[in-house]
Amino acid sequence: METFKKLKEFYWPYKKFLLSSLVFLMLVTAITVVYPVILQKTIDDVVAQERYSMIPYLAGAFIMLMLIKGFATYFHQYLGDLFGITSVYKLRDELYKKLQRLPFKYYDNAKTGDIMSRLTADVEGFRFFLSFGFSEMVRITTLILISLSVMFYYSVPLALVTMAAMPFLAIVVYQFDRKVHPAFRSIRKSFGKLNTRVQENISGMNTVKSLSREGFEIGRFSNRNDNYRQNYITTANIWAKYFPLMEFVGNVSVVALLAYGGYLVVNNQLALGELVAFFSLVWYILGPLMNLGFVINLFSQSKASGERLLEILEAKEDIQEVDDPITNQRLDGHVTFNNVTLTYTKDDDSALKNITFDAPPGKVIGLIGATGSGKTSITQLITRFYEPEEGEVLVDGRPVDQYALKTLRRNIGFVLQESFLFSTTIKENIAYGNPDASMEEIIDAAKRAQAHEFILEMPDGYDTLLGERGMGLSGGQKQRIAIARAILIDPSILVLDDATSAVDMETEFEIQKALKEVMHGRTTFIIAHRISSLKHADEILVLEDGSVKERGTHDYLLSNGGPYQRIYDIQYQDKEKILNSSNL
Repeated sequence: METFKKLKEFYWPYKKFLLSSLVFLMLVTAITVVYPVILQKTIDDVVAQERYSMIPYLAGAFIMLMLIKGFATYFHQYLGDLFGITSVYKLRDELYKKLQRLPFKYYDNAKTGDIMSRLTADVEGFRFFLSFGFSEMVRITTLILISLSVMFYYSVPLALVTMAAMPFLAIVVYQFDRKVHPAFRSIRKSFGKLNTRVQENISGMNTVKSLSREGFEIGRFSNRNDNYRQNYITTANIWAKYFPLMEFVGNVSVVALLAYGGYLVVNNQLALGELVAFFSLVWYILGPLMNLGFVINLFSQSKASGERLLEILEAKEDIQEVDDPITNQRLDGHVTFNNVTLTYTKDDDSALKNITFDAPPGKVIGLIGATGSGKTSITQLITRFYEPEEGEVLVDGRPVDQYALKTLRRNIGFVLQESFLFSTTIKENIAYGNPDASMEEIIDAAKRAQAHEFILEMPDGYDTLLGERGMGLSGGQKQRIAIARAILIDPSILVLDDATSAVDMETEFEIQKALKEVMHGRTTFIIAHRISSLKHADEILVLEDGSVKERGTHDYLLSNGGPYQRIYDIQYQDKEKILNSSNL
């Protein structure tokens, strides 16, 4: 029960629904056990003694009990579902909040499909046990105890004989639980991987079709699907082995009951009605005990689901705020790195090594280097997406961990190579970082981002609904909406991460005009592979393997004969060769 103890905070506050449901369940169970007693009275007191005048009274009592049981069943089921649904509402809410708080390090290894599986299938599996499984365990326990009490009341010897096989049934049920729980955990894991495969395939459908890899993707999906199937077959095999065994042990009890009970009736040591009632009562014990396998099945599924949910809830939040952080402050944007070293994974090489530089407010810093040299890592430390292993990152002279995360990140705007747009209106996408912005401010940001004209040409203008990831817009249009979004939050620090590398030259010219507008008066970091995008920077840092190999202005670095000049020669000599060959 350790998993359920850890998740107690989500369902125990709503225990009033559970306890009320259990009260009605007890009433239903008690009425259920009365049925064999009425049958015994009918046989021994009415039929055997020919007191037929009692039949209408017994029938009336029986109908009344059925009506009471019907109402009690309704309230039991309704309150039980209310308990489960209300509990997982809070749980799902907390899971989503936790996912918002988890650092980038968590998402570096997480799979989108697997996370979605946990928030849907695993939460629902846990809810089903809260709504039905737990009360079913209580029902089984209560029904067995009440039935046993009545059986011992009728005949202690017959009750002991009937119960002789029950310890063996309990052993079989225990062994079943030991086998089935790991099997269900494997099912949950394979289902998460199956979801991941579907999600990645749909997200990358353009790449799949452009490279004619449909067959390969079908094969990969089939492998995941087969793994899911095999895990389910393994579980079904466990069920198929143990259920007949449980039924066999139960039937041994019935045979013992009929044999010994018949002997007692023949010798006038037990009334016939009591034997018939005994026969009904024993099934009130055997049925629930055999049904216990199904409940254990539910319990194992919910336990496996709960464990997967706890993996999210207990994931380490590396990025923590100090007790009294700086909030609601407009930053100047003065960024300083002092001997900063960053390692993403413990056994890997450092992504950054002893990085030191100073970026005063309003200055433009260019970052250039090969893929994996550490350019993006620098900007991710400013926003505290990651924490440095050594050294410190300062903004306006204070370590970044002294600021509230919301305050720090509210002052930093990003324009990425592939800007993410949400499936909502253009207006809401621009105002995403500043939802309180007026329509006039949104339009002004769009104009400054060179996006206003093409937005007006859209079917519904600013109210045009975009498809998933901005489907329906060109790459340049997406970038300009992303620039407008960055302008609207009015950041003091701006990060341009290869913002123009994936567009044509005409679109790049339009975006550069927009960027010139948004860069004015802000500390700007330009990450680029093209020297043309950062040659106007106040200082350029040339990175190799996480270290700064050289720094300076464009002109200084060209005269230095170092890595920057080699990059320049490669880019511009290649252009000259292309121009010369075209002139020929």
